Amino acid sequence: MRILFSFILALISSAVFSQQQLSKNDSLAIVKILYEQQEDWNKGDIDAFMQGYLKSDQLVFSGASGPIYGWESTRARYKRTYSDLQKMGKLKFDVLHLISLSPTVVQLQGKYYLTRTIGDAQGYFTLSWIKKSDQWYIISDHTSASKE
Repeated sequence: MRILFSFILALISSAVFSQQQLSKNDSLAIVKILYEQQEDWNKGDIDAFMQGYLKSDQLVFSGASGPIYGWESTRARYKRTYSDLQKMGKLKFDVLHLISLSPTVVQLQGKYYLTRTIGDAQGYFTLSWIKKSDQWYIISDHTSASKE
């Protein structure tokens, strides 16, 4: 009986926790949006950069100062923190890993590099993407600076 229970538990666990397959089209769409954001940032256009985020109060940005909720609040944070081109610098993203959590939710881990005259910055980020009306948007952004 114990063996049967263990087998059933393992079978259910593998079905529940198995990774979804991410389609090539979805993967390319997400990465395309990310690199469009990189280009928008490097042009100094935070408003265009923000188009990759879901325009919703459900959006959450988490950084060193804690979570910020909502698209408008996130945009205001970016504009306050990066108020001029010198502070914005030049941004470069590296995509490290994409994981499909469901047909409409994907997690992306990456690394960012900011090259600036006031001092370079770099770090890691985890983005949760949601598919709405056949378009991918960031619904959660957790970004942290690192020294390496």
